[in-house]
Amino acid sequence: MPRALTQDEIESFRDHLCRAATRLFAEQGVEGVTLRAIAGELGCSAMTPYRYFANKEEIFRTVRLAGFEDFGGRIHQAAALHPDDPRERFRALGRAYLQFALDEPHAYRVMFQLDREGDPEDEEFQAVTRNTWGPLLDTARVLIARGDLVGDPNVIGHLAWVTLHGAVTLHLSGHLRFDCSIDDLAEPILDLLLPPIPARPAEEPR
Repeated sequence: MPRALTQDEIESFRDHLCRAATRLFAEQGVEGVTLRAIAGELGCSAMTPYRYFANKEEIFRTVRLAGFEDFGGRIHQAAALHPDDPRERFRALGRAYLQFALDEPHAYRVMFQLDREGDPEDEEFQAVTRNTWGPLLDTARVLIARGDLVGDPNVIGHLAWVTLHGAVTLHLSGHLRFDCSIDDLAEPILDLLLPPIPARPAEEPR
């Protein structure tokens, strides 16, 4: 009789499985991946993944949730760096967004480019994604109240997301050209989203 796995061993295997699945989903899409292919990446039998997950859909959901939880953790850490300076907090959130995409390109594609029909009805998934959105909306509200930004915080948040996502998508797909890299664009994008406060002219002596 095979030895029973410890909880740590179970969690370790699930983690390895999810990492392999994340890369396969990102490269081949959900429909192009089978449990047999995931097992092949892990060097185990085709039936082994069924000991840990009911089916491919459960793996995909687990992978996406893990991605958003990691992403949300980074976003909240970035927000905490500047509790009393909303302008720097806004910029830190933008940098954290870009850095996550650069560090975890496969997870980023699975999170933002591979949707499933059941997402709107998945309350846990919706709660996790809303958690990642909170610091940006809260910071936008403060900046609007201060007069640094004008508009609706939800619209401003979406504009920030669309701009950052566009840069990331072009970078990850290899379509940033003309000697302009994602590193070159990072700070200018943040300046575009939240322009610097113009320096006040010096008062002339009386």
